[in-house]
Amino acid sequence: MNRRQFIQRSALGAAGIYLTGCASTPRKISDNEKLNLGIIGVANQGAYDMGNVAGENIVALCDVDDTFLAKAKSKFPAAKTFNDFRRLLDERDIDAVVIATPDHTHAVITAAALRSGRHVYCEKPLTRTISECRFVTELARRQKLITQIGTQIHSGENYHQVVAAIQQGAIGAVNEVHVWVNATYGGRDLPKATPPVPANLHYDLWLGPVAPRPYSPEFVPRSWRDWWAFGGGALADFGCHFMDLPHWALGLSTPLSAEVVEGPARHPDSTPPWLIVRYEYPASLVAREAQRKNHLPPLKLTWYHGGKKPALLPPAIAAKWDSGVLFLGEKGMLLADYTRQLVMRDAAFADYAAPTGTDSDYTQHHRDWLHAVKTGGCAASDFAYSGPLTEAALLGNVAFRAGCKIEWDAKNLRAKNCRAADEFIHHRYRAGWKL
Repeated sequence: MNRRQFIQRSALGAAGIYLTGCASTPRKISDNEKLNLGIIGVANQGAYDMGNVAGENIVALCDVDDTFLAKAKSKFPAAKTFNDFRRLLDERDIDAVVIATPDHTHAVITAAALRSGRHVYCEKPLTRTISECRFVTELARRQKLITQIGTQIHSGENYHQVVAAIQQGAIGAVNEVHVWVNATYGGRDLPKATPPVPANLHYDLWLGPVAPRPYSPEFVPRSWRDWWAFGGGALADFGCHFMDLPHWALGLSTPLSAEVVEGPARHPDSTPPWLIVRYEYPASLVAREAQRKNHLPPLKLTWYHGGKKPALLPPAIAAKWDSGVLFLGEKGMLLADYTRQLVMRDAAFADYAAPTGTDSDYTQHHRDWLHAVKTGGCAASDFAYSGPLTEAALLGNVAFRAGCKIEWDAKNLRAKNCRAADEFIHHRYRAGWKL
């Protein structure tokens, strides 16, 4: 497809992406029947995911690193092994796949899996670029398959409680949210050394659709989030976790704009070690899931990472919250993270008290997906929901890289006011790779 065809197809039913859930009618089976699963990416986060679905039949394993693959094979000796995900998808006995590779290969693997008729659990962020995200979200909708993004905190008890509190009016109508994480990546120059590729690594398969470049241990296996070619730094990594809470609680979907408030000098290759981005959302979408009696106002959401935090936080409170989400409402404030929450009525934070922690079983997220695959219905964070969430997170990176405020035209996937942003919105693959 050329760019015009891509945009036209993406625009078809664009509102449906944001306003409807999955419409799948899968083969319904008993929860006691085991699915045949393929795992693509078996180390690190992939090992965590694999452990959480190990109660099913793990019939196929794929990784570009032979050492990682051998370790996984030792746990599931009956599983077939592959280095190339395309060969795994050629197998006929696989019902669904779990994808836990670096961001730059999420889209090509997910699209291939969906086209092959497999249900998909994909780690976050859903894709590396916004155009990939829209394509994959639309493809999942058309294929009517069960999908889930790896935001396991979404299934935790604390997030459910916070969403209920906000939607029941605990602090009234919310018009401002601050989201901060302590994570940092990037701020580096490209490595100059070009050591040989390790014998256990199939480096060309690891690169996938990305333009060839010399191997470096600074890229693989762990530091790829530092580089734009492979990931999106802290905002892409943790945006889908922490922005999930206001998106869910307030019914957010597509921002009107994204603008960098503060940030370091832009680097052509490396992601920013810290950043402050402000998003604006319209009232109509904010109010979608709010309680019927309230019409929520337009909303500003400010993102911080790399140790930056909202200036309005008193130092004593900021010291106790390395990461958090602060909702500002007409009746008070609600402060939360993965496991804690606290409602405060005093605008000066004078009534702050240590919150009570909540134990959450995050493995529920994988079970939720498996249950949906077996019995039908939607998973908690399917692509219909998590696709727009991913797009919003990635838009902040686009604003930073383009160096301008993005007035966002979601339907046509473009910045209305900034042609320079196109380069960072749309994916470009090397020859031989396509969605």
